[in-house]
Amino acid sequence: MPKINNTVLMSGADYFANDAPINPYYADESIDVSTAIQEHAEIEAAMREAGIKVVKVAPPPTSQDGVYTANWALVRHNKAILARLPNARKSEEAWAERELEALGFEVIQEPEDWHFSGQGDALACGDLLFCGSNYRSDVRAQEFAAETLGYRRIQLQAKPLLDENGQAVVNASSGWPDSFYYDIDLALSILKGPTETEKGLIAYCPEAFTSESRVLLEQFDEVDKIIVSEKDAKQAFACNLVSTGETVIMSAHAPDFTEAIQAHGLRVINPSIKELAKGGGYIRCTTLSLE
Repeated sequence: MPKINNTVLMSGADYFANDAPINPYYADESIDVSTAIQEHAEIEAAMREAGIKVVKVAPPPTSQDGVYTANWALVRHNKAILARLPNARKSEEAWAERELEALGFEVIQEPEDWHFSGQGDALACGDLLFCGSNYRSDVRAQEFAAETLGYRRIQLQAKPLLDENGQAVVNASSGWPDSFYYDIDLALSILKGPTETEKGLIAYCPEAFTSESRVLLEQFDEVDKIIVSEKDAKQAFACNLVSTGETVIMSAHAPDFTEAIQAHGLRVINPSIKELAKGGGYIRCTTLSLE
């Protein structure tokens, strides 16, 4: 079985904060930075235990969300398509560009006025790229990234956040449309890559997606699938995981999903994460896959 996520990029939680509520998970409760740093260390230890090489870089002091490196870029081979982030995270773009270039990647920029959430909204399964659009990423940006990196794009959209009148909510801080699944890595995950004889394996939450995308996923037969409950996806951040194809680092609060993964012959490591979830991110969010 070919391994995936062999190497990941991680920064740190030193400057983690919730000053700008740019997604629905932010709350008024204060952030305990020391706890967030400890949780980040536990995630890193789990990665290393799973056999993943962790490349560490300093976190940007200018951003509350610099711990979430998954949003810095989409990387394949020696190329990195740089993200275009909300205003509260804009300074991370130059930081990510510098760090990725220092690691030897050819950094490619998308137009300044496009939205692109990097790996948070674009998950690779072999040559397939499962993309989420409308909230943090434009379809045109994902089309460019997929074509540049040689992926076949599977374009999806999660359900929007609705107000009491049933109208789609625009986030007051970012000015962008909002969703509990603003990045697709909160609604879908890659568990195994494909081989010559076996399909890849993904997991997803049907209730997280619009009816059109839900039908597309139901009918898509090029991968095997595990269904994740809405409760596990939304409350336990269950889809926001990292898998090597053999070991899965995932939420400790989704026992049914854990059992389903183990039934596919995968080992599971469950670090306990609470503080980092206050920023609307989880395990996958803290890592950018470099290969």
